[in-house]
Amino acid sequence: MVGARLAAVEGLVRELLKEEAPSRIAALTEELFQAAGSISEEDGSAAEVEPRPPGPAPLSSPSEETGRSRASGPRAALGQVEEGAVSLWNWAVTKHTGSVVNDEQRAKLRFVACRLVCLCEGSDPPEGTIRRQILMCMKTGKGWIDIGKADLADGFLEIAMSSIEKLYAKLLKGSDGEADIHVHKADVEKNLFKVLSYQAESAVAQGDFQKAVMCVQRCKDMLMKLPKETCYLSILCYNFGVETYEWKRYEQSSFWLSQSYDIGKMDMKYSVGKQMQAKVLRLLATAYFEWDCNLYLDKALKAVSLANQENLHPAGVFLKVKILLKSGASDEDISSAVAEFLHHEMSLDFCLNTAKLLLDHGRESVGFDFLKSVPERFESSPDLGKITLLHVEFLLQNKRELLAKQKVEEIIIGHYTGKQLLPEALNRLHIILWDRAAKHYEAKSYSEALHWYNYSVSFYTPGQIDQNLAKLQRNMASCYLHLKQVDKAKEAVKEAERCDPNSIFTKFCVYKIAVMEKDTDKAVEAVTEMGKLAEKSSQHEDKLRVDENTGTNLLSLAAQIALENEQQVVAIKALEYLSEHLQDCRQLFAALKCLVRLMLSKFMAENEEKRDEDINSMLTYLTLAHKRLAESFTEEKFTGDMRILEAHWFRKVAWNLAVQFRGCPEKMRDFFLLSFKLSQFCPSDKAVLIAQKTCLLMAAAVDLEMGRQQVTPSEQTELLTQALQHLQACKEIWKVLKLTGDFAKDPTDTLLLLYEFEARSKLNDPTLHNLMESVWEQPQTEVKTLEIIASLAMESPARYPVLCKKALKSALNLHRKQPVVDAVKFR
Repeated sequence: MVGARLAAVEGLVRELLKEEAPSRIAALTEELFQAAGSISEEDGSAAEVEPRPPGPAPLSSPSEETGRSRASGPRAALGQVEEGAVSLWNWAVTKHTGSVVNDEQRAKLRFVACRLVCLCEGSDPPEGTIRRQILMCMKTGKGWIDIGKADLADGFLEIAMSSIEKLYAKLLKGSDGEADIHVHKADVEKNLFKVLSYQAESAVAQGDFQKAVMCVQRCKDMLMKLPKETCYLSILCYNFGVETYEWKRYEQSSFWLSQSYDIGKMDMKYSVGKQMQAKVLRLLATAYFEWDCNLYLDKALKAVSLANQENLHPAGVFLKVKILLKSGASDEDISSAVAEFLHHEMSLDFCLNTAKLLLDHGRESVGFDFLKSVPERFESSPDLGKITLLHVEFLLQNKRELLAKQKVEEIIIGHYTGKQLLPEALNRLHIILWDRAAKHYEAKSYSEALHWYNYSVSFYTPGQIDQNLAKLQRNMASCYLHLKQVDKAKEAVKEAERCDPNSIFTKFCVYKIAVMEKDTDKAVEAVTEMGKLAEKSSQHEDKLRVDENTGTNLLSLAAQIALENEQQVVAIKALEYLSEHLQDCRQLFAALKCLVRLMLSKFMAENEEKRDEDINSMLTYLTLAHKRLAESFTEEKFTGDMRILEAHWFRKVAWNLAVQFRGCPEKMRDFFLLSFKLSQFCPSDKAVLIAQKTCLLMAAAVDLEMGRQQVTPSEQTELLTQALQHLQACKEIWKVLKLTGDFAKDPTDTLLLLYEFEARSKLNDPTLHNLMESVWEQPQTEVKTLEIIASLAMESPARYPVLCKKALKSALNLHRKQPVVDAVKFR
């Protein structure tokens, strides 16, 4: 009886054959594959089938083979399974052709169909069934190999091999004489050859070299009877050689490539052809070369020489020259190798690559002689300039600068006499010229650098607008400045501005000249333009996106140049723009510190009338420092210790500035508040807490003092409200600070009380009475404090006569309790 699992698989097959939706087909395919993989021999049973007519019927159904109606019982059930398997096989072929199933799905469906057919085989299957099984097992195994799962192929290929033996035995039984035996043997050997070649493929894919060699050798032995397979086996060995070469298994690769070449020679009628043979030999030579050129030099040379004899190809000649160079062959031998293809049609690029190879290996004599011979062969080629360019490059590499200059001058003459280089070659020439100029610039040979830059300028027409020309003029201006030829530098920069007026690099050149001439206004104008251009993230230079650091780097350099030339105003302007664009915290704080120091020294030199603008600038710098300290928590490279050090530095500067501007209360308050904010990035030790408390008290005192001035009611309300906010923050800090030591003589409590009373009384705050209730309960309140409270209670706009009287009574009571002083005694 057919097993339950087999029945389940049969049901899935029927469902799949009716399915059209690709997603469902994929799911059913996977389910079938898993189910078929779990079927064992016990799920099927051997079923004898009626003998069938002779002749192959590889994919026909069982009912077609027998020509009879299906019987009932187990044999009929297995017949249905077998018929379903054949239908599944044919369905997979159709659907794969229509791209409904992919290669892997087809391999899985073949696996299922083949597995089912094998289970239904029976004890003595007819010839047609065996042939079909051989075909299905071969194709299933090959399918797994093709999708890179060679390990799954081996079982099916073994079944195919076993089935071939069964088929041969069956054919021998029914043979009639020696002639029949030879026919049957030839018939079987074709399948045997294919199975062996597939087994070789599987073995190579799995790294089993010995098994692959054995299979190929058996195939090779069969070629005398199957000469038409010569080409196939030769290409198969070549493919093995390619695979093992890519895996860097050079010994195996050389074996397979040698086999490919030898097999290709066995029967010229069915050979792969001279071109393919040459290709095999070139790869063989390459394998020897890369395996160990010193050890296998002779073999590599022999292989490539044979390749060139079979079919002369540029790749073969190039490889031979390459091997000879590696071996250290003489110039004569190399010249002889190069001469091999001088009488054959070779491309210009190939000739150039050969010349480059020779010159790269220091074979100047051979290389330059070869280069000289090339132009004659390509006189009419539009790419002829490539030869000259290569010549110039190698002359420069070999430090033959004078000869290189002569070549460049010949190109310039040709440019104006109808022998222009193609655009691509001209661009390459500009690169060569600029590289040479840059080397001279780095070596501080500015006159020589100008010489090479002038060669490049020669190819531009007067009035031409080009960003590369602008860059060229800027480079020349830099050379002129180093040579102290300012007028020529100005001319070059003017030309650069004409070509590319919105370039930050051009503005930088203008800036350098202005600084050199001590033209402060011009320098400030130029650095301002640089700052504006740095803001444009989409700025392009020389058709390439400007690096995000370009603007900041140039502004940093501008500041450095100004400082070196003692132009403080210009340096400040450059540093201001720089601080706006720097992303790196360390660089930013360094720039801000430099700005602060410069501005402080500027304060000392200025009279008081000019300081207001500079004070505002200083506030801006410190505010930016606070902002970036707050943002620096997200920057990994800026550590906590760095943040604390910077915060300490800037808070102390803000404190000192607040003290320095006592005559300007509003600025003093702003600096104290900045000092407080900056100190919040510092550890809360006693010194920092005292500083924070003092900053807030001073800020509150200034707000109260300003509120007493002739200000509008709304302004006064704002000042008093700010004062209360500062006092509230100060109270919190004071609570913490008092836990760190003895502050019995510290007047902070008194100041907080008086400042808060004044602010709340003038704001007509309803909580004022609650505040005073706590004051009346404090026995240590001084007489003077109560007198001040009484005065403030009646100070406009406050008017609290009840509180005033109560404060005065309390002061009087305290005064009476004090001991009487005997004036006579102290006289």
